[in-house]
Amino acid sequence: MTDNAMEQVSEAMIIGEALSWRGTPYKHQASCKGAGCDCLGLVRGVYGAFWGEPEKPPAYSPDWADANGQETLKEAASRYLTEQSVDAMKPSHVLLFRYKAGYPAKHAGILIEEDRFLHAQYGSGVSLVSLSPWWWRHLACVFAFPTFR
Repeated sequence: MTDNAMEQVSEAMIIGEALSWRGTPYKHQASCKGAGCDCLGLVRGVYGAFWGEPEKPPAYSPDWADANGQETLKEAASRYLTEQSVDAMKPSHVLLFRYKAGYPAKHAGILIEEDRFLHAQYGSGVSLVSLSPWWWRHLACVFAFPTFR
């Protein structure tokens, strides 16, 4: 590859990398495939596989977003990813969820199929789950990974 050429990262490459995290145990604030991660660590790990390690987040508690009401997760996603409309959502996109209306987004996953996404959740680790009506009701925003590296 020349200095001027950029390699395209495909949706299939992103999905393949994301699925390689399946079975990683849940570990708060971690981002290490096979050893442990949380939902943010999963997204950071997939991003890092293609574009290098993003900024290291400050220490955060499980209820961090409830405490200050700021859209910290969405703001961080906006620095590295491109926001998409929900109508444009497709496999390989990052999904952010709000657990309660009026609260900031504080959970993330990666859409793998039209109706299934991968996420890391306390008690279950990284797993593929249905994008059920409950998750649809809590979907806050959608982001796309960069196209080139």
